[in-house]
Amino acid sequence: MKRDAEDLAHVAPDGTARMVDVGGKPETDRTARASGHIRMKPETLEAILANTLKKGDVLAAARLAGIMAAKRTSDLIPLCHPIALTDVQVDLRPDPALPGLRAEAVARTVGRTGVEMEALMAVSVALLTVYDMAKSMDREMTLLGIVLDQKTGGGSGPFSRG
Repeated sequence: MKRDAEDLAHVAPDGTARMVDVGGKPETDRTARASGHIRMKPETLEAILANTLKKGDVLAAARLAGIMAAKRTSDLIPLCHPIALTDVQVDLRPDPALPGLRAEAVARTVGRTGVEMEALMAVSVALLTVYDMAKSMDREMTLLGIVLDQKTGGGSGPFSRG
């Protein structure tokens, strides 16, 4: 289905890209939760959990990287609004069944636009950091399943996957 430029939020009437004006929207509490995982060799997971990799504490670095990434989302994703985040939580937990790590991020703000991209960015960069820190041991690690699980607030209402 072909859509006209006026139907697209990020396309100006002349067809050029534009940022959506959210100035007239009310500020509301907004939350987003995203998740993903990284598969690896069992011995790589063991080394991460034992904190024996040469680059240091993988889990601590990945958590911090995810938080920092959420704060920089608008620098990396075109037309994303800079958001004053009120909270970002990044959790990484081992899953021997993968084997690997599962990541979850929750981003919160009180604002005029949502924090879905910030939560997704936090998960993505946390998992990329795990890869970077453990790649000398396992270049076949695979990042998978990075998804938005839930969001609240805003005019479009709540969303919950599945």
